[in-house]
Amino acid sequence: MCLFLYDDPDPDEQDPAGLLHVPAHRVATGFVLRTFRTPLGERTAVAFTHRDLLARTLSAGQPSIRLAESALRSLASPLGISRLVLDPVLSAPAVSAEPLCADATVATL
Repeated sequence: MCLFLYDDPDPDEQDPAGLLHVPAHRVATGFVLRTFRTPLGERTAVAFTHRDLLARTLSAGQPSIRLAESALRSLASPLGISRLVLDPVLSAPAVSAEPLCADATVATL
């Protein structure tokens, strides 16, 4: 008997996401797709369904472009990227020059 009921959609039955906010680098001629890596090192494209989700995850100043999922996949495919992560949440703490606690000391060898 299963104690948990899962209502995850089948990947083949997902609704289209519509226009996505895709992180990009601004260059002299326009924009370049920003790619990421999964924790295991696989290259991936990342997109967000809402601008505020992108701002909370990457920063308010992160440039982005609006693309349909199919257009994003077409841009990523020649780069060897087949994975698309939608609305990712970063789990690592922000990098800081401050020690994590006041008592922290750096050991020297």
